[in-house]
Amino acid sequence: MISINLDPNDPRPLVDQIVNAIRRQIDERCLRPGTKLPSIRKFATSYGISRFTAVESYDRLVALGYLKARRGAGFFTTAVRDESDRYMPSEVQNRNDEMVSLIRRLLEANEETLLAGGPWLPNAWMDEMGIRQSLSAVARKNGTHLIEYGNPYGYLPLREHLALLLSELGITASATQIVLTHGTSQALDLIIRHFIKPGDAVLVDDPGYYNLFGNLRQHGARLHGVPRKPDGPDLAALEQLAAEHRPRIYFTQSVLQNPTGTNMSPHVGFRVLQLAEQFDFLIVEDDIFCDLQTKNTPRLAALDQLNRVIYARSFSKTLSGSLRVGFLAARQPIADDLADVKMLSSITSSQLIERVLYAMLIDGHYRKFLTRLHKRLGESRLHVIQAFERIGLQLFVEPEAGMFLWARFPHVDNAIALTKSASSHGIMIAPGVVFRPHLQRSPWMRFNVTACDDPRVYRWLEHIAARPKEDWALQAAE
Repeated sequence: MISINLDPNDPRPLVDQIVNAIRRQIDERCLRPGTKLPSIRKFATSYGISRFTAVESYDRLVALGYLKARRGAGFFTTAVRDESDRYMPSEVQNRNDEMVSLIRRLLEANEETLLAGGPWLPNAWMDEMGIRQSLSAVARKNGTHLIEYGNPYGYLPLREHLALLLSELGITASATQIVLTHGTSQALDLIIRHFIKPGDAVLVDDPGYYNLFGNLRQHGARLHGVPRKPDGPDLAALEQLAAEHRPRIYFTQSVLQNPTGTNMSPHVGFRVLQLAEQFDFLIVEDDIFCDLQTKNTPRLAALDQLNRVIYARSFSKTLSGSLRVGFLAARQPIADDLADVKMLSSITSSQLIERVLYAMLIDGHYRKFLTRLHKRLGESRLHVIQAFERIGLQLFVEPEAGMFLWARFPHVDNAIALTKSASSHGIMIAPGVVFRPHLQRSPWMRFNVTACDDPRVYRWLEHIAARPKEDWALQAAE
C-alpha cells in the first residue's frame, strides 16, 4: 500500500517528491516486487494532483527501473536489482534516442529552416576570414605541428595564455592545471569518465544542457534536477537533494545559463560552495558562454580557486564549431588524472587547431571580433524582447547578454504541442521538455535571438497567441 506525504511548502516539485517516496518504499521493500500501483487516474485523485503529474511520476519510475508497465494491466513494482543494472533500462536509452534525434535534426536542418531555438550563432556572424588567415599563417610555419601528435595536456603557449585569461576572471591557475580538449563536450566527458560510475547520484540544472544529461545517462548516473531560479539554483532544493542523495558532482552553468540565460548571483554562489563542502561533492562549472558576456560576474571557480570546482570552457560558440578547442582547469591532481583519461580515450587533441586558436587570441583579432559580436547580439536581443512582449510571451528573465531567451505563452501548458505547428511554418523550436533531466513536460521554450528577429518567426508567434488555450491543451494530451 503506497503512503506518500506531499508537502506544498517543499521546494522540490511534486513529481520529485512522489518519485523519491515510492523509490524509498521499494528500496526498503515496503512495496514488494510485483505490487500493483493504483491507476494513474486513481493515484491523481487520491493525492489531489493533476493527471499529468501522476503520468510524469510513473514514467520517471519506469525509466529508473523501479516500475514496469504492463499493457492493459497497469504499473507494477520491479524486483530489487544490483545498482549497476537499475540505471540503464530501455526507457533511459529511449530518452537518449530522443536527444540524439533532436541534435541530428539541428545538424541536418536545411538552409530554409529557421532554427528559432538553435544553440549557435549564424554562420554569417562568425569570423570566417579571420580563421582562414590564422590557419594559413600557421600552416606556412616550419615545424612538425602539421604531422606529429601534440602534448597530452595541449599546446603549452596556448595553455599559458589561457592562464592569463583565467586571471582576468579572478581564477588562479598555472598552465599545468589546464588540459586542452575537443570543445567543452570532451571536457565534460573526461570528467564523467573519471568520476562517475553506474548508480552514482549527480546533480544537474533543471532546466539544463540536454547533451550533458544524455552523456550522464549513458554512464549510468542517477540524475537529480536542481530547479533554476533567476539568480541561480534553488538553494533549499539543492540542500535537500544533497542531503538525501549524497551526490558525487553538481554540474552547473553560473553564467548565461543554457537555456534560461541567467547568471548566478554571488550570494547564491557562496552558498553553493558551502553546500559542496558540507555534503562533500565536486562542482563542474561549464562556462561555455563566457565570451558572450559583456560584464564579468564572479565565477564559482574564482570564489573557490579550484578547490572543489572544475572549470570547463571552449571557443566553439564564438569562434568556430569546427575548430573544437576547449579546456578544463582544476587543481593539479585532478588535472593530471583527467589528462591521463584524455590519453587513454583520444591520445591528444589537435596541436594544429590549438596553434590556430593561439594565433587568433594573441594578435588581438579575437577581442575586436567579440566587441562587434556583443553589439550585434545586443541589438537583436532588444528587438526580439520588444516583439515578444508585444505578442504576449512571458520571459523568465531579461538577460543582460548572450543569445538565449527562455519564454512561454501564458495559455500554453506544454510547449511540445507547438512543435508540429512550428515545423509546418519552416521553423524549428526548442521546447522546454528537452531541457529537463527526465524529459518532464514544460510550458517554456528556448529562443535564439539571432534567428528570431525575422518576420516569419513573428508571424508564427502571433498565430499561436491568437489560438485558444483549449487547442493546445488537446494537442498536448494527444
